[in-house]
Amino acid sequence: MKLGNVLPDWMWKAGLAVFFLLFGSVASWSQQSTVASSSGDATAAAIRELQQQVNELRSAMAEMRAESERYRAENAELRHELHANQGPMASGGSPPVAAPPQDSYQFGSPASTNTAPAQSAQPNRTASLEDRVASLEESTQLVNSKVDDQYQTKVESASKYRVRLSGIVLLNLFSNHGATDNQDFPSFVTGPSAGTGNFGATMRQSEIGLEVFGPTLAGAKTSASLQADFAGGFPSTWNGVDSGIFRLRTASMRMDWKNTSLVMGQDNAFFSPLTPTSFASLAVPAFNYAGNLWAWTPQVRVEHRFTLSDDQSVLIQGGIMDNLTGEFPGNSYFRVPGPGEFSRQPAYAVRTAWTHKLLGQPLTFGAAGYYSRQDWPFDHYVDGWAGMADWQIPLAPRVTFSGEFYRGRAIGGIGGDISQSVVWDGNPGLASTPVRGLDTIGGWSQLKFKLSNTIEFNAAAGVDNPTAAEVRAAQASIAYLGSPLLVQNRGILANVVFRPRSSLLFSAEYSRLRTFELYDVSNSADQFNLIMGILF
Repeated sequence: MKLGNVLPDWMWKAGLAVFFLLFGSVASWSQQSTVASSSGDATAAAIRELQQQVNELRSAMAEMRAESERYRAENAELRHELHANQGPMASGGSPPVAAPPQDSYQFGSPASTNTAPAQSAQPNRTASLEDRVASLEESTQLVNSKVDDQYQTKVESASKYRVRLSGIVLLNLFSNHGATDNQDFPSFVTGPSAGTGNFGATMRQSEIGLEVFGPTLAGAKTSASLQADFAGGFPSTWNGVDSGIFRLRTASMRMDWKNTSLVMGQDNAFFSPLTPTSFASLAVPAFNYAGNLWAWTPQVRVEHRFTLSDDQSVLIQGGIMDNLTGEFPGNSYFRVPGPGEFSRQPAYAVRTAWTHKLLGQPLTFGAAGYYSRQDWPFDHYVDGWAGMADWQIPLAPRVTFSGEFYRGRAIGGIGGDISQSVVWDGNPGLASTPVRGLDTIGGWSQLKFKLSNTIEFNAAAGVDNPTAAEVRAAQASIAYLGSPLLVQNRGILANVVFRPRSSLLFSAEYSRLRTFELYDVSNSADQFNLIMGILF
């Protein structure tokens, strides 16, 4: 058996087989990855085909290993034959002359016909084959990791469009001193603090969100989002307080052109866009009914942006909304219209805002208006309205001052009047009893200090202050309503937020509420809250 006639030919064919198989597999995988990124419905088929190619690569590797073992055996046999042929040389004979190998020519000059170069070339070629096999194994591992990544990051959708899942798993440990309307995220105080207090924990402020990125229509990018939590009440079962009912927060659709957007669905109150920073109160915004106007209400709005310069712009928004007045539902299953919806017209709102870059952050001033026509029982009509202002001012590179102010009437449906849109001057069950919209004034402010990219401190205060004279005039209704009339609700909070990773947060917060009733009766409550959350 001749060394040059057997091994180099096998090695050449094996090398070509590995090269073309690897090149074809990688090219096919690259093509499938491109297709998968542009067409969601082809991803599953691409992954299956990719997995089939991986299996073929593994089979080819197994064959190459077997062939490599055969080469090693043949190499050992050739070395034995070579040693046998070197016997005459040791006794002074002439060495045999080997024929040049078929593949031993390089570009420009013929290779030597000496037996020694051919003998040293064989181990080099075997080593080269092993290197290629090792490279093939690494490529296979890379392909497998890509397939695993596809399975981990892909959110399956019935359509071909991309879907993104997000949310937060949030734990709140809280200790309260005082009587409040709600144990875990209170809004106002309901009684004296003497002899009252509690400790608890909840996960019901955890949130789940979905985003869908749709096609381009009439030059606009379409998208939709949905956000829900578990703060919709409690099931009537053992320890039901730990089994919060799934609740819709927002669900909206958007069409975004270059400078104009159309938004339809249940969304935040665009006329009151800011809220204090707090992870102790996510189920409802912090300072709800204590100076922070808010609502998650169905709406249709249009937004247009004017670019004045590279760092200066103006935003104009306007829309209509479901006309809500803040009452609890009249029926737990069937939907019945409220006083705002009985008016047979929506609520209206507009807002404009100016934004300028200052210290690398947005400096924003906004102004908004709101109107709501309401039809209370016995055809008592009330006009609800509000004027609002909001601001976000960078005071230093890491310090921001923000807040909102409002003046309005009959705005319990958007977080004003301590949830009391109207007051009665007597028995609400009589048609002759006058109904009046409750005037109020309020707002909140917050100072934010970012110590670093991972730690920030926040301090805020807010107040909602209905007109005391109007409340006093309605004191005759207390006997019929069964609850006191509130004339002011104050809130303060201070917290620290630590985010060692973008998906992990820790926070500690202290908050205090003080609620005033008629004739200077006031009650206060304190809460200390420890929070841990993981975002996804």
